[in-house]
This record gives sequence, structure tokens and C-alpha cells, in this order.
Amino acid sequence: MYDPQPSASHYIDGAYVEDNTGTPIPVIYPATGEVIATLHAATPAVIDAALAAAEIAQKQWARVTPRERGRVLTRAAQIMRARNRELSVLETRDTGKPLQETLVADATSGADALEYFGGVANGLTGEHIPLGDDWVYTIREALGVCVGIGAWNYPTQIACWKAAPALACGNAMVFKPSETTPLCALKIAEILTEAGAPAGLFNVVQGMGAVGAALVTDPRVAKVSLTGSVPTGRKVYAAAAEQMKHVTMELGGKSPLVIFDDADLDNAVGGAINGNFYSSGQVCSNGTRVFVQKGIKEAFLARLAERLKNAVIGDPLDEATSFGPMVSDRQMQIVQGYIEKGKAEGARLVSGGGRVDRDGFYLEPTVFADVTDDMTIAREEIFGPVMAVLDFDTEAEAIARANATEYGLSAGVFTRDLSRGHRVIGQLRAGSCFINSYNDAPVEAPFGGVKASGVGRENSKAALDHWSQLKSVYVRMGDVEAAF
Repeated sequence: MYDPQPSASHYIDGAYVEDNTGTPIPVIYPATGEVIATLHAATPAVIDAALAAAEIAQKQWARVTPRERGRVLTRAAQIMRARNRELSVLETRDTGKPLQETLVADATSGADALEYFGGVANGLTGEHIPLGDDWVYTIREALGVCVGIGAWNYPTQIACWKAAPALACGNAMVFKPSETTPLCALKIAEILTEAGAPAGLFNVVQGMGAVGAALVTDPRVAKVSLTGSVPTGRKVYAAAAEQMKHVTMELGGKSPLVIFDDADLDNAVGGAINGNFYSSGQVCSNGTRVFVQKGIKEAFLARLAERLKNAVIGDPLDEATSFGPMVSDRQMQIVQGYIEKGKAEGARLVSGGGRVDRDGFYLEPTVFADVTDDMTIAREEIFGPVMAVLDFDTEAEAIARANATEYGLSAGVFTRDLSRGHRVIGQLRAGSCFINSYNDAPVEAPFGGVKASGVGRENSKAALDHWSQLKSVYVRMGDVEAAF
């Protein structure tokens, strides 16, 4: 019978592994604050075993045809879909996100990635470059052993977004989940083994920053892919650069959502809700600076307040619940600090702002209006259910202010004028953008940021360039001329 709960802390060389000498990692259910499991951080011996297993498996896997690699990933996707409810419940217990959400956004998204890259694996071809009688051909090769470091907001999805293209290209991976949400990635490893992946191809080790640092700096590692905060990204990027490792950095943002006065009001409000309160605001691409043209500002705020009354705050395992807790007490306190800064700096609190009177780490959906560009809540990534609404007059003003940030992950525009929509998006400096929508992330589309928000792209065919390298071979068909 299928057991939805991981049976040990780590998954190495095709099996669960425990080492109780590692630092204990309590797994806390955010809806109640109770400890639901205790794992242990990887010791140096565990880290070494994972990397050694990955090295062996990668050499074997790289010799497997792309078509067969694709079949393994496709089988893993099918298994994930068959077990969607069990995996979704585990995601909810790991993160606190409502089951209503995890059933459609987490394991399903991970399965999409495995299926997509299973399908494109067979297209990993090079090219022929004619040069008269001579010619060059290119070969797309695996990088080797890769390290994935996950964030706590989408543990299942992030593990798959990294594993799927990495494995499709012939690499092996050692994945370190966030210590806050460590359970889900273990089930992905288990499913990949069941689907036919060689033992050691996808390993999971637990731990905090020291474990991540050990993985990033190990000379056996060819690439590091991190999803996390900008400060963490800077450290990991610098450490990887010391050994000229490949990197993908999917970092944070303070993304603008620009709503013009001709926008469909309900659609714009819906986009703002998706861009601020889905996953209790714990999404890196969230459009947390909502620029509303002055002509519809009060109508927008009034409709938003009405819609927020429909939020069902409660037990995340109840499918009627649409708004859950923060992931941890620490994250809740960080967000509470930002709410207090918003009040102190003169923003107008329109709704929310308090802690919900129940067990767990719940905060109310919070909206500030009359926010100015220099306020802390308009400049720093909050990563919680806090929306900052800013006024603007003209298109040019909105573009200039939207771009006045070190970040560049996402941006959105709501308008009925499609020419303006394309024109404005074309001038916003961000990697993943939306017109009359927000926070859609299909696996077919590249995802990633510019400026401080990241390097490289996840998903789509573009990801293949970041998980493989090209070898070029010059073929001379005639004699070689030399100077002597």
C-alpha cells in the first residue's frame, strides 16, 4: 500500500537513508503550530554519499537514449497524477497552503514539468553547419552532477521544475529542499525511482545553509540551480563562480501590476488578488506594487474590499478554505513587521492588517492605499499577504515608476487597449510578464527574471540551454595546410 509520508530524512542511491547524528529539523504544520515530523540535517558522510551516487548514476544515465530518458520522466508524471490527492495533502501539511490550491497547483504542476521535458527529451539534437567542403556539427551534452536548492513556498513544484530538464538532458541531481518544507521532495525522488530512473540519479538531502554551502562548493558539482531570496542568491552565485560552475538563479521580486482606468474592473481586481494573496502572498513573482490609475482608484479599492470578504480562512485540509496560514511563525513575524512599517510611514490601511484569532500562523489579507514609492512596503519584498496600492496619472509615469526597482522578475498590465498593453509590457524591465492576467506559469513558457531577480530561465525549451552544453566538432574533408 502506498505510504504518503516519507520514511526517513534523505533519499540517496534509490533508497531512504537516515543519520540521526545530524541536526534535528522539526517539521511544523503551519495551521496549528504542531510538530508533525522530525528530520535530520545531512552530515558530511550523507552529503558525500549523495554526490558519489549521483556521479555514478549520471555516467550511466548519459548513455541512455534521450527517448528512454523521456519515457522515465513521462512515467513519473503519470504516477504523480495518479497520486495527486496524497501528494497534495502532504504539500498542504508541509506548507500550510489550502488543499483547494495544492490539488490544482503543486503536484499537477510538477507532473506537467516531468511530462513536458519527457516529451522534448528526444529533440535534444545538435546542428550541421556547412563550410564549403568542410563542415561543423554540434552535440548537446549533459553538464554532469547538478545541485538544486529549493525554496519553501512550492516544494513539489520546484523539485520537479529543476529535476525534469536536468534529467532530460542527461544530468544527475542532488536536491536540497528548504528546511522549512522538507517532506515533498522526498516523494518526488521515490516516484522517479519507481518510474525507472537509475538509483542515485535524483537524491534528496536535508539541511540548512551549511549543507547547501557544502553542495555548492563541492568540485564534483557542475551546476547549481537555486530558488530563493536575492541575498541568498548573491552568496550562492558567488560561491559557484569560484569554480566556474553553471548557475540558474530564480530569485525574488517587487513586481509591478499596472492597472489603467479602461481596464475591466473585476478582472483587474482578480489579477491583483492572484498576484498578492494566492499562497497567502508567498509567491516570488507576486505583483505587490499595484499601480492604479487615479480615475478608478476608489472603485478598485471598493471592489477589492468586497471580493476580500469572500476569502474563506480556515483549516487548509478543508477544501472550502481558500486562504491559509503563513509557512512559519518567523515568516509571520517578518510580515507583521512590514505591516507596522506601512502604518508608521503613513500608508492608509484599507483592510486587514491583523493576526487571525486562531491557532497557527494566520494573517489577514492586508491592503494599503496611498502608498508612495519611497515607503518600505513599496521597496522591499514582503513575501506575505500585503498589497500596496499606488496612484498614477500617465502611462509614461507608470512605466518609469514601475521600473524604479532593483528587481525584475515579473510585471503585469490590465487595459482594454491591447496596443497599450503590448507597448507598456515592452518597456517594463522584467522577465515573466502578463497582459490582462497575472501569475500564470505554464511549463511551456520560460520563467525567470532580469536585474537582481535572477539569471537563466526555468521551464520551456529555453531551460534546455541551461542544463546542457554544446560541443562543436570541425570536420576537415581535405588536406591540412600549415606554415611549416
